[in-house]
Amino acid sequence: MSPFRITRTLPEDAMAAALRTDVRHGLTGDPKTLPPKWFYDAHGSDLFERITELPEYYPTRAEREILAHRADEIAATLPARTLIELGSGSSEKTRYLLDALTSLDTYVPVDVSDSALRQAGQALTAERPGLTVHALIADFTAGLTLPAAPGPRLVAFLGGTIGNLLPAERAAFLTAVRALLSPGDGLLLGTDLVKDEDVLVRAYDDAAGVTAAFNKNVLAVVDRELGADFDPDAFDHVALWNAAEEWVEMRLRSRADQTVKVPALDLAVHFAAGEDLRTEVSAKFREEGVAAELAGAGLDLARWWTDEAGRFALSLSVVR
Repeated sequence: MSPFRITRTLPEDAMAAALRTDVRHGLTGDPKTLPPKWFYDAHGSDLFERITELPEYYPTRAEREILAHRADEIAATLPARTLIELGSGSSEKTRYLLDALTSLDTYVPVDVSDSALRQAGQALTAERPGLTVHALIADFTAGLTLPAAPGPRLVAFLGGTIGNLLPAERAAFLTAVRALLSPGDGLLLGTDLVKDEDVLVRAYDDAAGVTAAFNKNVLAVVDRELGADFDPDAFDHVALWNAAEEWVEMRLRSRADQTVKVPALDLAVHFAAGEDLRTEVSAKFREEGVAAELAGAGLDLARWWTDEAGRFALSLSVVR
């Protein structure tokens, strides 16, 4: 096998169709919502990279700290020969795992971005001539078929991204991951932890306004792709802590009564002054809750690591 392969399991028009479905469903719902995956066009991805470097936004640094100090323990607990990374992006943090997994044969990055996969995959095979990289252009939330690769296999889902899923969606996702695995395989999961409300809210409402621009970028995506006439300046960025659900919500709050037209969907959407459009839920977790959700999907929590400040956790669960 060539050291680098890329396979598309996502139809070329799948993302365009998904956007249309999500926008129609979300803007006609009560409350109005848009899924956070639509933040990430090229501009949105650049903005998010800036967010990860902000002083208020700790999750990326905290997770990197855990990987830097615990990758050898992860590898010792589950000496994987195949590493599968969901939502791999640039695969930057993954290098800690690639260095620690000394018996690794195959790396399977999974992402919707062809360009990100090609750039990361080609760089990794140049750096690591003995490593086979089989990239998948796929939406891992919509079902996934993995290539044949040697076990044991470790699925990595980093960044706290699982917090963007609602509880029922998390249960379905974890069950689907478990169905991909065999005894001896495992899941490495990044989860942001419950902490002081002020720390949490500031991570999603930075003083420089980068997160506000990131949040409003979803409107620019809908305007460009569906011909909508959202005016981002007509909405305010809002971040708040929902204590009952233990998640941060990002919203866009309409500054006045207005009607937004979405010609591609033959849709006109009225917003009252002060009405919110929810664009992201970011759940925060406790160890006992993570263990219970994993167990509900048939995964046993084997190890739990946090950064020194106890802000973020990586958990390793296994299939018995």
